[in-house]
Amino acid sequence: MIVLDTNVLSELMRGQPEPAVVDWLDRQAQDSLVITAVTVAELLHSIARLPDGHRKTGLQEAALQMLDQEFEGRVLPFDEDAAVHYAALVSQRERAGCPISMADAQIAAICRHHAAALATRNGQDFEGVGIVLANPWLD
Repeated sequence: MIVLDTNVLSELMRGQPEPAVVDWLDRQAQDSLVITAVTVAELLHSIARLPDGHRKTGLQEAALQMLDQEFEGRVLPFDEDAAVHYAALVSQRERAGCPISMADAQIAAICRHHAAALATRNGQDFEGVGIVLANPWLD
């Protein structure tokens, strides 16, 4: 199982996504690719913050269509099990002097709970949290 980070979905929504990312995704078994509820929130929030207009409306429609068609039934929740992992990894990072954002910690906790890898461009944000990382821009 591979969890796609928000930046991977954002890349796919660009007019011309980076070919390396598209190629990487094409090499993966589609049923192994999942997202988290945290990523859904981050993606929709970033669009909601845009000024009203055609661009915002188009992005909202594209995002909802992608979520409904491409990831139906493949959105992992931040639940009680993930919360246990969250507490451990946030405190571990705090003790190491390397704080982590709440959203990143929630995504990492979901990955840990499901023993899933994380595909992200921001690997440095997830170092030392006990998950396997992949960078679709480079791998």
